[in-house]
Amino acid sequence: MKGVKPLILAGIVAASAAVHANDLDKVIDKSSEINKSAAQSQTKIDKIADSMQGRLQQFKALNKEIDGLTVYNAQLTKQLNNQIAEMDALNESMDQVSVIERQITPLMMRMITGLDQFVALDVPFLTEERSKRIASLKEMMDRADITSSEKFRRLLEAYQVEVDYGRTIEAYTALLDVDGQEREVDFLRIGRLELIYLTRDGKKAGSWDKETKSFVELPDSAISQISKGLRIARKQLAPDMLTLPVHAAE
Repeated sequence: MKGVKPLILAGIVAASAAVHANDLDKVIDKSSEINKSAAQSQTKIDKIADSMQGRLQQFKALNKEIDGLTVYNAQLTKQLNNQIAEMDALNESMDQVSVIERQITPLMMRMITGLDQFVALDVPFLTEERSKRIASLKEMMDRADITSSEKFRRLLEAYQVEVDYGRTIEAYTALLDVDGQEREVDFLRIGRLELIYLTRDGKKAGSWDKETKSFVELPDSAISQISKGLRIARKQLAPDMLTLPVHAAE
C-alpha cells in the first residue's frame, strides 16, 4: 500500500498540472482576444479622432469663409448704395438735358455771330482760312449727327485759335492788290499788332493801317528789317530785335 500513495499523488499532481495548463491556455486565448479587440477599438478611436479633426478644420475654414463673405457683402452693399445715388443724380441730370439743350444752342449761335463780326473788323490776315472756319461752324450747327457737346467743343477751339493769333508771329504767302495789280507777296504778322507785306522781288513793302482800313506803303529803309522778320517767323533765323514801323492806336 505504501507504494500506491506516491503513484496516486503523482497522478493528482499531473491532473492538477493539466487543469492549470488548460486554464492558462484559456487565459492566454482570452487575453489575445482582449488585445485584438482593444486594437480594433483603438483603430476605431483613431479614425473617429481623425474624422473629428478634419471636421474641426472644415468648420474653421467655413467660419473664415463666412467672415470673408460678410465683409464682401458689406462692401457690395456700400457700392450698390453709391450706384443708386449716382443713378438718382443721373436721372435728375437727364431731366435737365432738354433745358440745357434749349439754352446752349442759342448761346452757340450768338458766339458764332460774334466771332464772325470780330474777324470782319480785325486785321485782315489769313482771311480765307478764317472765313472758311466760321463757315464750317455755321454749317455744323445745322447738322443733327453732331452732338451739342461736340459742337460746343469745336466752337471753343475756333475761339482758342483766334486767341493764339494775338501772341504769335507768322509768315505766309498770299495774293494782294499792289498799285492796282494783283501780286504774290509775303505777309509778316506780328500778333495783332502789325500785318506787313513784302513783294516777292523785295522792292515794295507796306503795312495795314487800322484807321484807313488799307495798306500803306513803307519806306525802302524798312525792307531789310521786314526780310529779317520773315526769316525769324519761318524759323530760318534765331529770334532777334526788329525795328519796324508800328501804327499805334490813338
